[in-house]
Amino acid sequence: MTVSTRSKPAGKRYTYEWYVVVICMLAYVFSFIDRQVLALMIEPIKKDLHLTDTQFSLLQGFAFSLFYAVMGMPLAYLADRFARPRIIATGIALWSLATTVCGVSQNFLHMFLARMSVGVGEAALSPGTYSMLSDYFPKEKLGRAVGIYSLGSFIGGGIAFLIGGYVINLLKQMTTVSLPLVGDVRSWQLTFFIVGLPGFLIALLFILTVRDPQRKGLMQDGAGKAKRVSMGDSLRFIRKHGKTFFCHYLGFSFYAMTLFCLMSWTPAFYIRRFGLTPVEAGYTLGTILLIANTVGVFCGGWLNDWLMKKGRADGPMLAGFIGAIGMLVPAVVFTQVGSLTVSLGLLVIAMFFASFPMPTSTAAMQTLAPNQMRAQISAVFLLVSNLIALGVGTTLVALLTDKVFGSPKAVGNSMSIVNLVATLLAAVLLWFGCRQFRLSLAREQAYADSTSAAVDQAAAEVAYAARTAPLATTRT
Repeated sequence: MTVSTRSKPAGKRYTYEWYVVVICMLAYVFSFIDRQVLALMIEPIKKDLHLTDTQFSLLQGFAFSLFYAVMGMPLAYLADRFARPRIIATGIALWSLATTVCGVSQNFLHMFLARMSVGVGEAALSPGTYSMLSDYFPKEKLGRAVGIYSLGSFIGGGIAFLIGGYVINLLKQMTTVSLPLVGDVRSWQLTFFIVGLPGFLIALLFILTVRDPQRKGLMQDGAGKAKRVSMGDSLRFIRKHGKTFFCHYLGFSFYAMTLFCLMSWTPAFYIRRFGLTPVEAGYTLGTILLIANTVGVFCGGWLNDWLMKKGRADGPMLAGFIGAIGMLVPAVVFTQVGSLTVSLGLLVIAMFFASFPMPTSTAAMQTLAPNQMRAQISAVFLLVSNLIALGVGTTLVALLTDKVFGSPKAVGNSMSIVNLVATLLAAVLLWFGCRQFRLSLAREQAYADSTSAAVDQAAAEVAYAARTAPLATTRT
């Protein structure tokens, strides 16, 4: 096998490519609004559907995250073989429809299936987008492109928190609304229609305006043709570079554990420790997400590209390590100080550095993996990351608070413990991963050079045989 590459001409402005980044980012914004909107309407949904807290927690977490993580694998396999914009557009349409269907749910089972479908649809977005961006941009620009795309997560999350207080108040004032074909619906049902339907416009933009870029860095067989890669091939590639992916997958997953811990439990901490109202906590965290986290994503992507230009082949891993070191102290200490102002200042710093892995983890995978494996390898990472960060991290805080400290007001101490352990593990794994990443890149380059020479030699022998065959026939 060999790897073929094509590059843009020097001085290329990438105008259309940046347009695609913006469209993908808008899709990411809507995906986060759609996945988080459920949390804004907990009380009216529980009342109307007669749900317990346990049932609601299953709708909010398990139904979405499990199917989001698992379905990423087969959808990534399709993205590595077929037109990526169509797969992404189909996913956007599916999660938008599923969000709208949440608004007509009549019981727990209906809502569970709808939330499950939201997770399945959103699983199509990131693996396919990562793969496309790696074909649209050269390595030295990939970090910024992924960074801008990743802004969508924090913009969407920030918008969800900022409108949280407004939505809660609005729901208290509204009773029912009569809609054509649907009939009378409650205000929380109308909210699902409002946030779900605009997604169809983004899906339409994908279909009409986004082209599937020519794949670069394709693996080729001995005949010089693009090789068809299976999920088994991708898993064997991961095993081949086992130490690198061990450090990458686990290092960035523990990094994400700290980020999700901050996003999930910070409102509860400020409500219980400093007496903020839910509306005040929502506005505060929403503002921080929109400012600190979005700037952090951009700076993480810029740092990755700057390190790559300076000749650091391990730039993505090194940028992640730098972010983990910068996040360590503020993420642990902000819950231990007695001043609200000081605590918020430390939280801003923690959130800034907590956003670094969004572009850097992706850049590392897309740089090392062959084209036909990029989406699948990204999906494996998202599977591991979601299970560790969402499945373990946020629950671990609750277990420490309930079982060890025995008081809801001790949530800050639980956060500090989880953040300390997770961030230290992330920093250590990413530091050792830098060397493993460099070794993997060198092995892949050496393998590509050797197989390219073998293919060239085979082609030369075929050409020589074709030229000499008529001569041999004439002599006979």
